[in-house]
Parts: sequence; C-alpha cells; structure tokens
Amino acid sequence: MKGWIHSVESFGSVDGPGVRYVIFVQGCQFRCLYCHNADTWNRAEGKEMSSDELLEKALRYRSYWGSEGGITVSGGEPLLQMEFVTDLFEKAKALGVSTCIDTALGPYREEKEWKEKFDRLMRLTDLLLVDIKEIDPVKHKALTGHDNDSVLQGLRYLSSIDKPVWIRHVLVPGVTDNDQDLMHTRAFIDTLGNVKRVEVLPYHSLGAYKWEKQGMKYPLDGVKSPDQRRIENAERILCRKEKA
Repeated sequence: MKGWIHSVESFGSVDGPGVRYVIFVQGCQFRCLYCHNADTWNRAEGKEMSSDELLEKALRYRSYWGSEGGITVSGGEPLLQMEFVTDLFEKAKALGVSTCIDTALGPYREEKEWKEKFDRLMRLTDLLLVDIKEIDPVKHKALTGHDNDSVLQGLRYLSSIDKPVWIRHVLVPGVTDNDQDLMHTRAFIDTLGNVKRVEVLPYHSLGAYKWEKQGMKYPLDGVKSPDQRRIENAERILCRKEKA
C-alpha cells in the first residue's frame, strides 16, 4: 500500500506523547489562513512511498521513543488517505508501536461505507490530535474555506467511542483570539468525555515563506504572534484539567 507523502521528521517532540516519528502526508482540503504547511495542500506534489518503507525508516529510531513515543501521521490531512494509514498502523500495531493521528477531521462523514473504514482505522489508533480552529461556523469557513460541521460531528463520534483525544487551538490575534468564541469552544469541549488534554498553540508566521514558494500571497502578513497575556488568557479559558 502506497501513500502520498510530503516529508518525515525523525524526532518530533510536539506531535503526541514522548518522542515521535512524524509522517507528513500530502493533500488537504482546508485552506487555513495561518497554515504553516501550505506546500502539503496538493496531493500531486507529494512523493509516493509504501507503508513498509516508512515503517522500516521509523523503526530505526525506536530506541529513542521510550515507553510513550511512537509514530504520528500528520499532514496535510491523514483522513484523506485512510486506507494507507490503516495499512501502516496495522503493521505498526503488530510490532507494538504507539500510533497517533494529527487531524482537522475535515473529511469526517456519517455515511456507512466511510464510517466503516474510519472505525477500522480507529481500532488501530491510540490517540488523535484534533484542531478546533474556530467554533463559530461562519468564522471557521472564513478561516479555512469550509464550515466546521464535520469537525464537531467527528469529535462527538470520537467521544461516543471513547477514543482518546488531545484538542488544540491555534491562537491568532484578531482571528481566533476572541473571548466569547473561546468560551463557546470550552463549552463544547465540556460535552465530550474523551478529551485528555487541551493545548493553546500561539500563532507564528514561520511558514509564510512556503506560501511565497507556492506563488501565493500570505494572507496574514503583518500579524504578530500573540503576547503572553493573551496566551495565558486563552489557557485560562480552554485548558482546564482534563480527565486522566
């Protein structure tokens, strides 16, 4: 089984528990204004690699993972390549490797055929890192090009099957840093029973050069990272102690 791959990172430290081997897949339907991986959007620009090849590369670093580390598939959007990720995770779990998916849940669907594939993947997935980019559907569409129905539906479903989730929110001054929206986000999180951690990720513009390399104007040019006061404010609202 082959997937479309953008790149890999051997020693990921912010992509799930412990040290992770991170596989960035190619292809994403969201067009987030702050995206720092805009070069992963178009699948055709990726490299085809097999699950066996990637697993072999990953296992070279297993001695560094410790008891918590493992493999994280990020992107791009991993759920656009579910069959490939499933194949990779089946082989990883057979070797006792921890598995994690970093997703925006944009592709989530309630259709029976899609859900059957998703359920198979979830049985092989230990943890999901899920972005709630914006709780307001109109603002979410302005931010990503899509509303957030699939995101919220997907999170509710993950809660119903008790699949562990870490939720992340990128804090962008003037875009996603609104106290009312943050409180609404926290209220939604409180309806879920599977959230193990909530993280506030301060916006940065380090990926702006990738937009330029793609021949696109960076839409948040001039927007600065949030100051410590606003970061702490968002953390007070969003990051209550979760269930162990």
